[in-house]
Amino acid sequence: MTRFRPCIDLHEGKVKQIVGGTLRDSGPGPEENFVASKSAAWFASKYREDGLTGGHVIKLGPGNDAAAREALAAYPGGLQVGGGITADNAVAWIEAGASHVIVTSWLFDAEGRLLEDRLEQLVRRVGKEHVVLDLSCRRVTSNKVTGWRVAMNRWQTLTEIAINRNNLERLARYADEFLIHAADVEGLCQGIDVTLVERMGKTASLPMTYAGGVATIDDVERVCTASRGKVDVTVGSALDLFGGRGVRYDDLLDWNRRPRSS
Repeated sequence: MTRFRPCIDLHEGKVKQIVGGTLRDSGPGPEENFVASKSAAWFASKYREDGLTGGHVIKLGPGNDAAAREALAAYPGGLQVGGGITADNAVAWIEAGASHVIVTSWLFDAEGRLLEDRLEQLVRRVGKEHVVLDLSCRRVTSNKVTGWRVAMNRWQTLTEIAINRNNLERLARYADEFLIHAADVEGLCQGIDVTLVERMGKTASLPMTYAGGVATIDDVERVCTASRGKVDVTVGSALDLFGGRGVRYDDLLDWNRRPRSS
């Protein structure tokens, strides 16, 4: 049964909600939907008090390590951490309190080719049970057929990895979970990518979390229906906790308390 998982997105040391497609290495800064006055540790403490598990802290660029460590210290073992993760620093983040490290860009070369030996190295360092692969993706169309390819470098660069059964089964050997942001709808609050969620549900060999475009509680229901309850969901810009108007945090807590079918 689909459950809500919380998130803490960090940019320049602050908790923010931004439009994912506007993240760039140069030029104008990203489009911001929300900038919190409260700290990352405050949000982490709230999630801990409310019994939410499996949430993630994502560091969007430099200048976020201190805030991420404060969040992990406030909820040790209750949050995953991603953003700039490599085999060299993964152990330190687990020791800082992360339940898992979330990794994408480090696994690819500059042309977007997967470096499978790095996956093996990461698993040797922290164990498969502590690894989440962030397979956040963008829509691509080839010969009038629409699919999705994993995007790295803050969703700016497409990789060779398509979101399909063969690739997910191949990558499942190295991970405990998958996290998939639909980068094209991230932060827009205009609805989820239903077709992507359906594909995730059909290929869910590991626990998966979907993010991107949730605008109302009905979209949470759509994730559940489209994935047949196999994919979890996180909510960002639409959430009242982040200044949004589409989804009440308390309603998501109630959603998680619903009886689960076997």
